[in-house]
Amino acid sequence: MIGLLRVRVDYPRRGRRGPARFLPSWRQLLALVFLGFCGVAGLVGWIYMTTPIPDPNADARAEATVYYWADGTQMVSVGQVNRQSVPLSEVPVSLQNAAIAAENATFRSDPGFSVRGLARSVVAMARGGELQGGSTITQQYVKNTFLTQDQTVERKLRELCLAVKLSRTQSKEQILQGYLNTSWFGRNAYGVQAAAVAYYGTDARRLDPSQSALLVALLKNGDLHDPALGEAHHRRAEARWRYVLDRQVELGLMTREERARYSAFPEPRPRKVANGLAGQVGYLVDAANKDLQNRTELTPEALGRGGYHVRTTFDRAAVERLRRAVEGVAAGSPDASRGPADGGVQFGAASVRTGDGAVLALYGGPDATRHFASNADTAGVPVGSAFKPFVLAAALKNGTALDEGRPPVGAGALGGPAAGLRDGAAAGFPDGGAETSRAGVLALRRALVRGDQDVFRRLGEDVGPQRVRDVAVAAGLLPRSLAALDPSFALGTSTPSAIRMAGAYGTFAADGRRTAPYSVASVTYRGEEVPGLERPAARQVLDPEVARELTGALRDVAVDAVDAGTLRRLGPVAAGRTDGGDRIPAAWFVGYGGELSTAVTAFRSDPESGGLLPLDADAAAAPGEGEALPLRVWSAYMEAAQSAAGDG
Repeated sequence: MIGLLRVRVDYPRRGRRGPARFLPSWRQLLALVFLGFCGVAGLVGWIYMTTPIPDPNADARAEATVYYWADGTQMVSVGQVNRQSVPLSEVPVSLQNAAIAAENATFRSDPGFSVRGLARSVVAMARGGELQGGSTITQQYVKNTFLTQDQTVERKLRELCLAVKLSRTQSKEQILQGYLNTSWFGRNAYGVQAAAVAYYGTDARRLDPSQSALLVALLKNGDLHDPALGEAHHRRAEARWRYVLDRQVELGLMTREERARYSAFPEPRPRKVANGLAGQVGYLVDAANKDLQNRTELTPEALGRGGYHVRTTFDRAAVERLRRAVEGVAAGSPDASRGPADGGVQFGAASVRTGDGAVLALYGGPDATRHFASNADTAGVPVGSAFKPFVLAAALKNGTALDEGRPPVGAGALGGPAAGLRDGAAAGFPDGGAETSRAGVLALRRALVRGDQDVFRRLGEDVGPQRVRDVAVAAGLLPRSLAALDPSFALGTSTPSAIRMAGAYGTFAADGRRTAPYSVASVTYRGEEVPGLERPAARQVLDPEVARELTGALRDVAVDAVDAGTLRRLGPVAAGRTDGGDRIPAAWFVGYGGELSTAVTAFRSDPESGGLLPLDADAAAAPGEGEALPLRVWSAYMEAAQSAAGDG
């Protein structure tokens, strides 16, 4: 039998020798391609025949998403899906045209899928990338209504088959109506009617073409294109809004004269947050959602549809202690009567467990229903001298490359013995490593305590800004939060969040082992565990000796702090801070002791421009008053945490 098969197939090929016997002929390759095509066609046909059109009303039974504290008690239940279906006759033609122009120009004529989009998806997968969308309006409607959001080949094939079936059983008007009533527009709004109310406080039928274009722009990603979420979001929203209008002109769905009437961006109404998300809860939910989206394939749309049970790392008592610490200090500040919207002092804070990176507490602002952006996750406040430990770590790790003729940076720069930094191995450090002499290290520790800007500026130049950046990223800061690599980089012009600063200092506390901060411990959906949420693994990113040297230097800073009496009561504390020479409109205090690494920042925003104002600009504020605010919050919180641990 085998012999007969070999004669008919001629493989391995007769008349060839060596490896050439196993090289197929062009006829055999063609036959293989044909068989592969038949196999794929058969698979698609089988899926098509065995995929019924599900009941679209099943989505009406969607559950709320419930968030839990670390101890398993319920934090908040985010309500049912916010949707109100309307007939297509109540959706303005301008909005229908905008959706078709921006999302699927061939919608009226295609068979439910796009050959070009499908080919683009296949090419992307063949190159090893993620499964691409390339979806028509019909496919998006199928995904929104009948399927999960999973990015798998099976789900994509079923989406394709259902799209073809729907195109044969429903009219284009029915499909467009279903699509507009099930799509996610951000602000927890599903469907065009809920979106019209959320963004403009009106019914969908009253939307003008300009407002319609913005709602269609939000279909790209409501979270990224909501103008109320910040300057970058506003720029993205405006660019997408212009594209939607211009695309309609390009396709002949709007005249140039009509387009010219809509030159002013249609600003939506301010965001509103559900009452259950008042206080700090809204900030905690926002942090948990971002963590989920970073670590899993869950999208904002999927979370908004409900049914998830999210166990967070947040400790209810720790959150309350941090809130009381901030509000106690804020009440005694010179502009206590002024809120963030009036240019008053704002606080952001985060507390991370150094052992595993779990975020135990956040302070995002006075109330998530009134102040929407979380100050614990802000990315616009320069960190100042609290960045200097990363410069020192880079010097300890790499040494310096001093230019000829320049005096060494170190003890000599401060008037002591000219020891400075040098390359080579020495006792107490890894073989072949680059490090400082003992005198140089002690001199740099003194410079860190004194906040000597010139020493650290030169040190950053000598080590190299790229090496400093590499250490900061390795410790846990996000690359996108780091400033340009210019001479001022070492002085803290970067703008990391409080969460990331607490996590990065936690790397120092853990002897150089980094664990990424995380806010979600586990998630279930209809009783099944959501994958991808294993506890982040620790990774050694700094030599333990370097981390311990940093801890010693930061303890010197803590001893020199204004509130040193309180800090001494906390036991061994290591901390970095901004100081008067930073010349930045913000203040920071970041430190660790016991099992906690906590970062606190204080700043003021201009209500008009959104830029930062000097902390001590208020006439009632004494010089240096703003600089001390984060330290007072940090001390009050950490002392309360220590007291609670003792009582426990």
